[in-house]
Amino acid sequence: MTTADVVLTDPRTCVPEQVWEREVRLIMRDHAMDRELAERTSAQTVAYLVTSAENPEVPMGPTPAVDKGVHSFVLDTPRYWDFCMQHAGTYLHHVPHLPEERASQPRVLQQTIRAIRAAGFRLDTELWGALDLDCHQCHACCADSPK
Repeated sequence: MTTADVVLTDPRTCVPEQVWEREVRLIMRDHAMDRELAERTSAQTVAYLVTSAENPEVPMGPTPAVDKGVHSFVLDTPRYWDFCMQHAGTYLHHVPHLPEERASQPRVLQQTIRAIRAAGFRLDTELWGALDLDCHQCHACCADSPK
């Protein structure tokens, strides 16, 4: 199979159409986004949550941009509960980071991005702040690592 033959998973297929529409509208309302950005945010939110559900042993976390969609979805508890039961068989908790836990975030972000790509989702590099994610030479997997 060539790169052109790869079929990516469309996050819209992971939730019912009415849930997709509702979550996009909630993101627009709660974060003053236009529809295009809200749809991109929703897509990355669903990709992240599905990937998290399928890889519970991998530490993962969203960027602040994607977390906006996660918060909107988590607060829509009936639909979020149904999503969790469908994809994880259990409730997926949202656990915020404390300031002292931030040191591990570059590695967690790298793991998250790799897992989302491996799960077959397209990654929105702008929302993930991920323009050069294949760097393997810095000690903390981040662009501003001292050498």
